[in-house]
Amino acid sequence: MAAKTPSPPAVDRALSILECLARSRSGLTLAELREQLALPRSSVHCLLVALQRRGYLHRNDTTGRYMFGLMLFSLANEALAGLDIREAARPHLRQLVQRTGLTAHLAILERDEAVIVEKLEAPGPFRLATWLGKRMDAHCTGLGKALMAFLPAEHLERILVNHGLPKHNENTISGPRKLRAELAHIRAQGYAVDDEEDELGLRCIGAPVFGPAGEAVGAVSVSGTTSQIGPENETSLSRELRRVAALISTETGWRENPTPAVPVQ
Repeated sequence: MAAKTPSPPAVDRALSILECLARSRSGLTLAELREQLALPRSSVHCLLVALQRRGYLHRNDTTGRYMFGLMLFSLANEALAGLDIREAARPHLRQLVQRTGLTAHLAILERDEAVIVEKLEAPGPFRLATWLGKRMDAHCTGLGKALMAFLPAEHLERILVNHGLPKHNENTISGPRKLRAELAHIRAQGYAVDDEEDELGLRCIGAPVFGPAGEAVGAVSVSGTTSQIGPENETSLSRELRRVAALISTETGWRENPTPAVPVQ
């Protein structure tokens, strides 16, 4: 029913503005938004004013760039607060950071992308460029591959057809056959590794969190630089990560059956 009901153009355009700004790290000007969205200047300006008045955006008077306002963060926090998996994971992620000294993330698969729903920073000055709500290609991240490995076969094929395998750098897996082999390896060992596949200089190890039916409802990870994560500590880190993932899985209803309901072929 919902798919047959046309969306109001103004709502579609307002959401396009928000999605466009979400892809920008430093905000966008009116001219940049108009160019990227291919919309009339007057339409974009009216929508920006409305979003600004409601607190969803704010404009930097010096640069003229529009950025997210506090209302969006408030709504995001309300949405995240409703995720049972996030509440179950938080104390375990805190312990994971303490035991490994690395930044820990929790992600779910949403619209065929890995979306970060919790992040606990590692101690020290180094900060990863990740944030709550960040969307990532699943095929080149530890979190995403841990989720993809336990998808039903038809869901995986849909991602390959609709989303593709964008190449981020020379390390990114961009061929379906190679990715399927990688996902089979992940299922066998119980964790995934992003070896500079998303961003050069960074590594990530991800493990699935299972729900009551054995489906991967989320994934947890530890992330750091190539000097912090390497062959010499991959085994110990993955063991700790899988232990934490199992604890979270138990709290989300999983009962000692890590086999997905419909495994990928």
